[in-house]
Amino acid sequence: MLEKTESVLQRLVDLHPKKIDLSLGRVGELLSKLGRPQEKLPPVVHVAGTNGKGSTIAFLRAFLEAAGYRVHVYTSPHLVNFRERVCLAGRIIDDGELVELLEECETVNDGRPITFFEITTAAAFLAFSRVPADILLLETGLGGRLDATNMVPKPALTAITPISIDHMQFLGSTLAAIAGEKSGILKSGVTGVIAPQEPEAQAVIEAQAKEVGAPLHSFARDWNVRPLSSQSPDTSTVTVAMHFEGGRLSVNLPAPGLAGRHQMFNAATALACLEYLDAFPVDEAALARGLETVDWPGRLQRIIRGPLVDELGEGWELWIDGGHNPAAGDILAVAAKSWGSVPLDMVFGMLNSKNPGGFLAPLAPYLRRVRAVAIPGENASFTAAEAAAAGHVEGIEPTPAESLEAALHGLVAAAAGEEPGRILVCGSLYLAGAVLRENG
Repeated sequence: MLEKTESVLQRLVDLHPKKIDLSLGRVGELLSKLGRPQEKLPPVVHVAGTNGKGSTIAFLRAFLEAAGYRVHVYTSPHLVNFRERVCLAGRIIDDGELVELLEECETVNDGRPITFFEITTAAAFLAFSRVPADILLLETGLGGRLDATNMVPKPALTAITPISIDHMQFLGSTLAAIAGEKSGILKSGVTGVIAPQEPEAQAVIEAQAKEVGAPLHSFARDWNVRPLSSQSPDTSTVTVAMHFEGGRLSVNLPAPGLAGRHQMFNAATALACLEYLDAFPVDEAALARGLETVDWPGRLQRIIRGPLVDELGEGWELWIDGGHNPAAGDILAVAAKSWGSVPLDMVFGMLNSKNPGGFLAPLAPYLRRVRAVAIPGENASFTAAEAAAAGHVEGIEPTPAESLEAALHGLVAAAAGEEPGRILVCGSLYLAGAVLRENG
């Protein structure tokens, strides 16, 4: 069945010469022929932004499921298997279901040009409309205004996570232009929860909200979050937790179960969403359980076991992260600083539409050695040599490596006689997925 799924997915890729071609016309026509499933969904939380969309959805899912709700989830891209993108009432869609849905959409589309994301989003809408659930958490693929997910006419809530410079060839060359595209998910009368933003992006979001009549629930003005530290009186253990303060909720909670200080803000964005989901009350105990059990692979994730970890040897750590833009580099730099004196080595690979220098520059003060690789199986990847050249910034001289495994071995060999360190593989979710695949 897996082979059949891959065969159908490849046929859908071939329906349009461009991988990305932002428009609502093609998907709108297909959805009409399918009976407009986007109008037959459970209440929808629609999430756009540059960084933190998936993590925010992961926290929101964890909170809701801890309270007993059945949750549909749509995210992209996937790490290892396409099925990861579609979760039906708490479970990943199975191959048989997926093939039937994709073939139904393929038949109805009848060979007309349509992008891969558009037709697979239509298939997801069909699935979500047919399987009972209480709520759907819906992540945009790219942008917002012309994203296929924006066919949902009236979500229960929208949310915009931090916006930064990325995908400029599709969304515009300035932060304001990109914010204009992202804020296109705002709808009349639908509350928009706004995560921390640069002032320029916030101004655009507020202008768009005023134009369409969308009330906003914004960070710093309407809700906030801060870390809490406490030390046990009989031990030296320090517990770092968080306090959320909103218009309706004021609560102390455990630290998020995802690594990195930035995850506190993603968790808080999810909490701010819950304040305006009146039909979905979640008590404090469920919030705590959700924070502790949240799962979102590929985002500052430590790989604990597997062949790649075993080959590194004693004392080494292996981490992955899918961040790929300058803002993600800033976030990772904060994490690297918090890691302290343990040496940090890096393997990175990036799509050739990205900016390796902008991503790596904030990390330079914390890196011991860097290897550059091509992303396995990605035609749009920088080659290892190209990535190394583009990532050459002050303090960093990346060395190209033939493969991920060669890069890891090279870093360990270069550190002979030195302290074992952490190796962070980053620069692309596709590369993070390759680590997970190769590690079994």
